[in-house]
Amino acid sequence: MRADERVNTGEDVIRMEHLCFRYAGQEGPALHDVTLRVRQGEMVVVMGATGAGKSTLAKCLNRVVPVFQPGELSGELALFGQPVRGEGVAELAGRVGLVSQDFEAQLFATNVVQEIVFGMEQLGVSTEEMRRRLPSALQAVGLVGFERRDPATLSGGEKQRLAIAATLALEPRLLVFDEPTTDLDPIGKLEIFAVLAAMRRRGYTLLVIEHEIAAAEEADRLVIMSEGRIVADDVPRQVLARVDFLHRHGVRAPDLQRLAARLGLTPRPWSLDEAEPIIRGLRVGGRGLGEESSVPVPTPGPGSPAPLLVADGVEFSYADGARALDGVSLTIDAGEFIAIIGQNGSGKTTLAKHLNGLLTPTAGSVRLRGADIRNLPINAVATDVGYVFQNPDHQIFAATVYEEVAFGPHNMSLPPSEVRARVEGALQAVGLEGLDQADPFLLGKGQRQRLAVASLLALRPRVLILDEPTTGLDFAEQRQMMDLLRHLHAQGMAIVIITHSPWVVAEYAERGVLMGGGRILFDAPLRRLLEQEELLAQAHFCAPDITRLGRRFGFTPLSVEEFCQWMEAGAGARGTDEGPRACGEH
Repeated sequence: MRADERVNTGEDVIRMEHLCFRYAGQEGPALHDVTLRVRQGEMVVVMGATGAGKSTLAKCLNRVVPVFQPGELSGELALFGQPVRGEGVAELAGRVGLVSQDFEAQLFATNVVQEIVFGMEQLGVSTEEMRRRLPSALQAVGLVGFERRDPATLSGGEKQRLAIAATLALEPRLLVFDEPTTDLDPIGKLEIFAVLAAMRRRGYTLLVIEHEIAAAEEADRLVIMSEGRIVADDVPRQVLARVDFLHRHGVRAPDLQRLAARLGLTPRPWSLDEAEPIIRGLRVGGRGLGEESSVPVPTPGPGSPAPLLVADGVEFSYADGARALDGVSLTIDAGEFIAIIGQNGSGKTTLAKHLNGLLTPTAGSVRLRGADIRNLPINAVATDVGYVFQNPDHQIFAATVYEEVAFGPHNMSLPPSEVRARVEGALQAVGLEGLDQADPFLLGKGQRQRLAVASLLALRPRVLILDEPTTGLDFAEQRQMMDLLRHLHAQGMAIVIITHSPWVVAEYAERGVLMGGGRILFDAPLRRLLEQEELLAQAHFCAPDITRLGRRFGFTPLSVEEFCQWMEAGAGARGTDEGPRACGEH
């Protein structure tokens, strides 16, 4: 039985009536006239643009708002049938579990077991009961075998799962997750969704804030928020079919629904198996589907310019002995747009940190314009190879936006007029002009991400490397960030992104590098990589639905737009490495 066919007659676990909240010192309300009911055993997914009020709604449920983050709260909130008025965070800790968006801020212990046990100790759980809960929590998030690991040594995805395990161990009746799959690879996301489904089957009530539509497809209800209000609350299929509505509110609609809207398909398909016979029934231009020309990939000729960056047989092991890179060789030419993909722990970030000298190989070498990077001054490497961290807050430090961007040029001993010109040019390039005196830490996540890019653009690098540039951003912000990178690429800059987002890879990258076990498993033009269905499955990377649908007809579309163009023109001359690079709808 589908989620949207279930009928839940349990008690109200959450009941909000005309709830409003305004943070202290803020002019506008974060929540405005929110009315919401969630019954026992339901899984409700909340989506919407950044700043829509989703996280504030979650924080109301465990009293972080207004106890720790004060402000003006009005309206009615009841949990488990009882009004919430004077309770503190501690009084609700055993009944309401919250995994926050900033999951790293929840981790502080010296090993995984201590992290999970700490919360149970605070609630007075017996030692015998803790021993029962611990293995169950570890198993639920796939961290069995990590018991003695220091959380600081875990990957971003592993830290996320640890934060979830620590919450699951408390066994609260209501579980609130604020973007629980942030930083997880595709298989990790599926595992977390499976965890959520299992918790619901055990009778837990779940409220999940997500940007991933995969979570919404399995929910009982999908709630869309905008400017502090609930603008939609219905079964997922009713909401997910509203393509333009979703895009207006910062949610990327499913590929198949975007295709159905573009082609006017009725009935609308909800799976590849449903879509395939509908498409096969269409004939466009009097030609059959599946005909595709094959154009060989051009190889560099003897007169080609020298590579910009070369990793040659790079090996690297961390202090604990774990080998992260095992003989990796990679060449990056000027003006390329490369996506490095693979599971968490496959070596992607470790490789990227070698490319700009943040890490030094234990064997092999990295050469920048022919020179071993170990022999180059740090400032020389920094001006050629820019690196944007997965979390922009790890590299932002100045008091104002201007000072942040000016730091690099100033340390290059450039004259003040040149520093100002570079700062103004960089801020204009990323769309932050006019914010030069703003506090960087008061900007939104998307703005902070673009600020980190601007601080590197001011150095005028030849290569820009970004680790998960779209993580934590809504659809509009993701488009804005990736369109910025496309613009920089068009100007001749080499772009390297590390990402778990299949649609970002398909619509923007020109070359794909698939990693696994510290090695490069496949390196080819992007379309060729997406044709390697068995290899991608082994690496747990799932191509976009529109690409997988096209593969059933013998071609490899990289976007809904390309699929539609292929159908309109009749099959042929599509899906080659020199094919169109059009994007889907904005």
